[in-house]
Amino acid sequence: MSVPAFADIAKTANDLLNKDFYHLSSGTIEVKSNTPNNVAFKVTGKSSHDKVTSGAIEGKYNDKPNGLTLTQTWNTANLLETKIEMADNLTKGLKAEGVFDFLPATQARAAKFNVHFKQPNFHGRAFFDLLKGPTANIDAIVGHEGFLAGASAGYDVQKAQITGYSAAVGYQAPTYSAAITATDNLSVFAASYYHKVNSQVEAGSKATWNSKSGNAVGLEVATKYRLDPVSFVKAKINDRGVAAVAYNVLLREGVTFGVGASFDTQKLDQATHKVGTSFTFES
Repeated sequence: MSVPAFADIAKTANDLLNKDFYHLSSGTIEVKSNTPNNVAFKVTGKSSHDKVTSGAIEGKYNDKPNGLTLTQTWNTANLLETKIEMADNLTKGLKAEGVFDFLPATQARAAKFNVHFKQPNFHGRAFFDLLKGPTANIDAIVGHEGFLAGASAGYDVQKAQITGYSAAVGYQAPTYSAAITATDNLSVFAASYYHKVNSQVEAGSKATWNSKSGNAVGLEVATKYRLDPVSFVKAKINDRGVAAVAYNVLLREGVTFGVGASFDTQKLDQATHKVGTSFTFES
């Protein structure tokens, strides 16, 4: 198995716990389309439970033979983002990208330069914010026979000081994985576990302890059950008694529907529940 990025060392458990639960927004819609000349378009829209709507339109051009990807995004906050990626040009496994933001209303600008380098037993990344600081964030992971170990650090050039550091260890196998992370200057600790029980059932859990806020440990467990090849259900609950359920189905080719709800099991007599839906159209 390939070595993940530092931020993805617990990805399988985090995806099971957080992905495809639709209650965080009252409604979400996503439309994707592809053209014959390698241009992909994506339009997303979201409505919050506070009746606030947001959206974005994205166009992406991919020149695979030359390793070039150009992405342009414009959202309802009137933020323009241009992203240029160059992959495997100088050497295999090396990707460089430039990200440029512009906010016309305030003339605010941002420029970032990122580097990713991936080999069979190594995955390193460096993120540079050229106009803010400038700052640098670097992380790396090494792997051997499923065992993973990595660290990350941030540095502010102008202040000449380290802004943060984290560390993580983990193990990954085809059907299960586990990870322990120490983030926020080694003050927030998390242990996660994921298990693909069989082709239909997945299970995972995560425990988190913030050493700055006391001895309480947060716990969350989740499961996913595939009903048939085109649909699945998910459920999760945390130590505070907040539960969530979701259902996802492929209605027909290119059309996916999702619905989810969350509720506080300790306050079932109160209006604390949230319900959300999602539609995805692909062509």
